[in-house]
Amino acid sequence: MADTAEGLTEADILSWHVKPGDTVTVNQIVVEIETAKAAVELPIPWAGVVTELHVEPGQTVEVGTPILTIDIDPGGASAAPAPVEEPAEEEMKPLVGYGSKTVVTQRRARKGAAPEPAPAVAVAAPPAPVAPRGGYVPLAKPPVRKLAKDLGVDLHALTGTADGGVITREDVERAANETPVAPSVVDSGARERRVPIKGVRKMTAAAMVQSAYTAPHVTEFLTIDVTPMMEFREKLKKSREFAGVKVTPLTFAAKAVCLAAKRTPDVNAVWDEQAQEIVYKDYVHLGIAAATPRGLIVPKVRDADSMSLKELAQALTTLTDVAREGKTSPADMANGTITITNVGVFGVDTGTPIINPGESAILCLGAIKDQPWVVDGEIKVRKVLQLSLSFDHRVVDGQQGSEFLADVGALLADPAMAMTY
Repeated sequence: MADTAEGLTEADILSWHVKPGDTVTVNQIVVEIETAKAAVELPIPWAGVVTELHVEPGQTVEVGTPILTIDIDPGGASAAPAPVEEPAEEEMKPLVGYGSKTVVTQRRARKGAAPEPAPAVAVAAPPAPVAPRGGYVPLAKPPVRKLAKDLGVDLHALTGTADGGVITREDVERAANETPVAPSVVDSGARERRVPIKGVRKMTAAAMVQSAYTAPHVTEFLTIDVTPMMEFREKLKKSREFAGVKVTPLTFAAKAVCLAAKRTPDVNAVWDEQAQEIVYKDYVHLGIAAATPRGLIVPKVRDADSMSLKELAQALTTLTDVAREGKTSPADMANGTITITNVGVFGVDTGTPIINPGESAILCLGAIKDQPWVVDGEIKVRKVLQLSLSFDHRVVDGQQGSEFLADVGALLADPAMAMTY
C-alpha cells in the first residue's frame, strides 16, 4: 500500500477491480481505496497476471503493507507439483511509486526441467507468518478470508497448517469452535451497532479536535433580510448569460466572501506557530464543506477571488457533483484559505462551526425562511437568513471579524452593494 497523500499512514480497501487470474495492463485501475482524505483509484505500474489478493474489501491497511501480487511473465513459468522456495531479495516499487520496499519472491520448478526463476512482481509479497501484526498479512486464499470474516476469526492470530504456513478452511473452523464469543459482541437484547472509526470520519475528527484545542475560537452571528438577493437570483435565471447555470445562495455567499476578504485580509490569513508569523494570502482558495456518503469533506475552489459570479456558480456545481460521487482527490482538499459551510440545506437556522486547520475563519449559512421583518416602519414577510462566523482570535480581532461579517451580510442583503467594492 503506497502513501497516496503526504502524511497518511493507512487506508481502507473499498473494492477490487481485479481477481486472481486476471490479466492486467500498465496503468489499469486495480483497486479503489479510501484514505483519510478521499476515495482514490490506484493503477498498476506493470503488465501481467494477478496471482493473489492479500487484503479484502473493508480491511484497513497500513502504508507499506502487501496488498497484491502480480506475475509479470506468466508465459515463462509453469505450475509445479511443489514449489521450490529460494528467497531472493530485490527492490520493488509500491503500487503507485512512492519509495521502495524489499520483498521476497518465489521460484517454481518447471516440469521436466531444472528450476528456473519465474519472474513475479510482488506489489507487496506477504512476510513470514510469524512476523508481528503491524506489517504481517496472513497467508490465506480469498474464500478462506471470507469464511474467517463471516465466523469472526482473526487471521492474524492463526498459524497455517498447510505448506508455507498457508491458513486453510480447517484452521479457521477449528479456531471458530475453540474461541469463546465475548458477551459484549453478541447480545440478542441489544439495539445498537458499532462502526469502526476510520477513513474520512477519522481524519475529520482528528482535525476538528486539533483545531478546537489549538485556535481560540470566537463566533459571531448576524441576521439579515436577503429578499433582494433572492429576487436578483430570479432575474439571473431568466437572463441569457446564466441560462443553464445553477445559481444558489451559496454562490452569492462565495462571491461575498471573496469581496469582503479583500477589505479584511486578516480572515484570509493563517497563524504559523512554528515560524511565529501570520501569513497573509493574496488569493482565496475557498473551501466548501460538503456532506458525502463517506463523511464531511472540504474541497476547494482555487483562486475563487478571480472568478466572476457565473464562473463561481459553475465551479461550485462541479465541486459538489464530484464530492457526492466520492471522487474528490486529496489534492483538491488541501491548502484552503477560508471556508463556507451551508447548514441551511438541512433546514437549520445557524451553528457555531469549527475552523479548518490551516485557516483562520469559517462562515456558516443558515436556512432562508419567510419571517416578519420591519421595512420602512411596517412589518412585512421577508426572506431572512442567519449568518455565523467563527474565527481564530490570534489572527482576527473582534473588530476585523465583525467588519468582515457585516460586509458579507451587506452584500447578501443587497447584491448591488458589490458595485461599491
